[in-house]
Amino acid sequence: MISGKRILVVEDEFIVAAMVCDVLEDAGAEPVGPVGRVEDGLKIIADQAIDAAILDWNLHGESGVPLAEALRARGIPFLIATGYGAVEAAFSEQPVLGKPYVPAVLLAQLELLLGA
Repeated sequence: MISGKRILVVEDEFIVAAMVCDVLEDAGAEPVGPVGRVEDGLKIIADQAIDAAILDWNLHGESGVPLAEALRARGIPFLIATGYGAVEAAFSEQPVLGKPYVPAVLLAQLELLLGA
C-alpha cells in the first residue's frame, strides 16, 4: 500500500510529471516535487523525508546517476524510469519502469518496492 507514503517524482517533462503526481495522489500517496533537474532532486533527497522515488534516468540530457547514488546512500528505494531500456551496470538491480508510464504498472512497482 502506498497510501500515506511520500514519493519523490523526478521527471523533466511537465505533462508526464503531472500525470504521475495525479496517479500517486489518487492512490493516497503524497508526491514530492516534481523536479526536473539533478541539482533540485539532490536538494530534496538531502533535506526532506521521502519513502521512495521515481527517477527519470535522463533529465534534459543529464544522467540520473547522481540522484540514484544519493538515494542509495540514504537507503531510499527507487524506480528508474526510462524509455531507453538500459541503465548503468551499477544500478542493474534496480527495478526499471518503462516509459510511457502505465498507471497500474507504476503503482504495482511502487507497492513491490515498498514491500506492500
